Amino acid sequence: MSKRNKLQKFTELLTFPNVYENFNPMEPQLHGLNGVEVQLRGEWASKHFGNEKPITLELACGRGEYSLGLARQNPHRNFIGVDIKGARIWKGARIALEEGLRNAAFLRIRIERIANFFGPGEISEIWITFPDPFLRNSKANRRLTAPRFLDEYRKVLEPGGLIHLKTDEPQLYDFTLRTLEEYPGAEILYQDEDIYAKPLPMPELELKTYYEKMHLEEGKKIKYVRFRLNV
Repeated sequence: MSKRNKLQKFTELLTFPNVYENFNPMEPQLHGLNGVEVQLRGEWASKHFGNEKPITLELACGRGEYSLGLARQNPHRNFIGVDIKGARIWKGARIALEEGLRNAAFLRIRIERIANFFGPGEISEIWITFPDPFLRNSKANRRLTAPRFLDEYRKVLEPGGLIHLKTDEPQLYDFTLRTLEEYPGAEILYQDEDIYAKPLPMPELELKTYYEKMHLEEGKKIKYVRFRLNV
């Protein structure tokens, strides 16, 4: 993608009413439509969505394909795709506006600072779909199921809130299982090394991103873990 194209998308994001951005990671301030500062922490459902329905996050959402799919499947819930890449978020946000998906929004922040933007217990569920596995051991703490990230998720999840990981990468899958075995209060509810080898346990797993389709064409097995972080 050219620099000009990226800059154009960043400019357009400021005109999208379903996108919020944090421009300075050191300051917990969000900007919404036309760059206006907004305060949504603890009030996302009422202030943005205009309801009190449960909120699900998709972390490292990329182009927002999974967020959009979940929003289409579940009109009775609210969904927020979270990523730091604005040019990627642009596509999902634009599609949501075109389709009139009022229960889908997008947030451009660094995921490790997620507790700055959501209140305690504000989130009911988290999906992590095909994140960067950071295969080098020296970067293990950047994996989205590393303990430092679990610490942040626990701050914003409601009691018993679910976390889902969907990945094609065996190393990330194994790392997650080992981490959860050692993490205080973690409870694995379901795990599968090859979800498409049998009937799927839930319709949400039928959704496929561009990258998942590519992985399947390459013969890779899709892995899934569902867990929660008990107090």
